[in-house]
Amino acid sequence: MTDTSKILNEMNERSREVFRRVVEGYLDNGEPVGSRTLTRTLSEKVSAATVRNVMQDLEFLGLLDSPHVSAGRVPTQLGLRMFVDGLLEVGDLSAEDREHLDSTMGGGNDPTSLLDRVGHALSGATHGASLVLAPKHEAPIKHIEFVSLGPDRALVVLVFADGHVENRLFSPPLGQTPSSMREAANFLNALAEGRTLSELREVMKTEITRRRQEIDSLARDLVESGLALWENEGEGTERLIVRGRANLLGSEAEEEDLERIRTLFDDLERKRDIQEFLELTQSGEGVRIFIGSENKLFSLSGSSLVVSPYMNADRKIIGAVGVIGPTRLNYGRIVPIVDYTAQLVGRLMSDRSQR
Repeated sequence: MTDTSKILNEMNERSREVFRRVVEGYLDNGEPVGSRTLTRTLSEKVSAATVRNVMQDLEFLGLLDSPHVSAGRVPTQLGLRMFVDGLLEVGDLSAEDREHLDSTMGGGNDPTSLLDRVGHALSGATHGASLVLAPKHEAPIKHIEFVSLGPDRALVVLVFADGHVENRLFSPPLGQTPSSMREAANFLNALAEGRTLSELREVMKTEITRRRQEIDSLARDLVESGLALWENEGEGTERLIVRGRANLLGSEAEEEDLERIRTLFDDLERKRDIQEFLELTQSGEGVRIFIGSENKLFSLSGSSLVVSPYMNADRKIIGAVGVIGPTRLNYGRIVPIVDYTAQLVGRLMSDRSQR
């Protein structure tokens, strides 16, 4: 990848200011910025022709692009990356935004409803779509039970040692009977006691193979499909909470934007690569910004993602919060909002676990 800091360091003051003004203008209104507009705002009095020459140089460096023949310039993905890394001025969290986020933290202590409120608050404050990755429940398992709801629907009930209960709907393999469901539950319960879901998964990988003869094939299929379910989101227990999709559908969205947003919605509906979403934050504390195709989860949609992990009382990363939207996000305002939200959620989760 091109070293943007090296390019920035080699630019003179005039080039740097022209570049910064183009990016800021584009982030403000989404429109290409022309040389005549810039001559009115630059600190140095220069002609429009001089500004055009500077813009052509910046285009040659791959930092700007001209979407139409006679239009002004817009930043490229490389240009946005250089701006974010070297020129972005991150503001302080406004009192209004702080109050808005703080106000959502009242109410019940149920983590699902808490994180849902956080998602709505984050999308409302940023006018983007919010992503909140909920932590896994890692208490030891006390009991597992399968309940048939019909030929193609079943419920797995997970009772944890701390009293937490999760009900997860899933589609069982065909042909399940009450006896195969009991056998599957008995098999799992014999292995599950005292283990967390993550630990049970590891044990199951070997036990289901080693003890194939001890368990009926129908029950074995049910156990394996149950384990597949636990790797993904269940209804009512989704790990990736997405709120504010409508914010991405502005009234002035062009057809190209709508296609990008449809692609993004498809990705979000599938909630794919949840683990990768968390891995985006694992390299360290604080907010990270992924622009366009740098964001491997939603690269097809060309969207930007501003994301931060949140931690428990032991300083272990247990989840993440983020905002996704077009590449012309107001990064300077959104970064402190995401940062504050992550710290807020981390404190609340820590307080809850210590009660």
